[in-house]
Amino acid sequence: MCKSCDSTSTANPPDRRRFLRIAGLGAGALLLGSSLPARLLQAAEKTSTPPKPQNAINPDQALQRLIAGNDRYVNGDSQTHDFKDEREALVSGQNPFVAVLSCSDSRIAPEYAFDTARGDLFAVRVAGNFVTGEGLGSLEYAVAVLGAPLILVLGHESCGAIEAGIKAVKDKTVFPGQIPTLTQALQPAVEKVLKQPGNLMENATAQNVKDSVQRLKGATPLLTDAIAKGKLKIVGGVYRLATGKVEMIA
Repeated sequence: MCKSCDSTSTANPPDRRRFLRIAGLGAGALLLGSSLPARLLQAAEKTSTPPKPQNAINPDQALQRLIAGNDRYVNGDSQTHDFKDEREALVSGQNPFVAVLSCSDSRIAPEYAFDTARGDLFAVRVAGNFVTGEGLGSLEYAVAVLGAPLILVLGHESCGAIEAGIKAVKDKTVFPGQIPTLTQALQPAVEKVLKQPGNLMENATAQNVKDSVQRLKGATPLLTDAIAKGKLKIVGGVYRLATGKVEMIA
């Protein structure tokens, strides 16, 4: 067997080992109930030194850091990152300080918008930035296994998916292929703001962010438990295309 294949099969990154350990203990807990030894529960919570110790922060610190990064991006003061050293540091695992659910729009790049480096931001992207089953599972992994203390739902101006959702609701437009799966998911947010004053697109964009934040806050047990223990905060914002500014709305 070649060295690269052998090393791949025998070396498990810390986050993967932690996931397998938690999963195994979870199954054992179902069998043993309250008799599961406390020392095993404690062992499941122990982790090795994180690849990026500066990312081991609380939810409020994570939000402050995210906002500060966006300010640098808006002002053209983005930091220079040493990608070589970052790659080497992250070979053994990852501990991002934020997980972002954003739109797939090519104009929206969360890593740039918040001036983050590799290993800082765990990205989940789908057109319309709404919560899918797969997206929820990804965010749960980021929180429960990788230890991310913050989730941001990021909408943006002039979202094509939101526009399609509005056309589907108002004009009964039927789109080809699998696009209707997007418009159906966005329909509730559009319907909630149809009669609200102001710009329908902006209102629907904001409502979609708020709905996604609320869904994540109610996702049991992984996210709700983390919130209850003060280990997680979930917020929402809208990205302004012209300035790059992210306005927090939820």
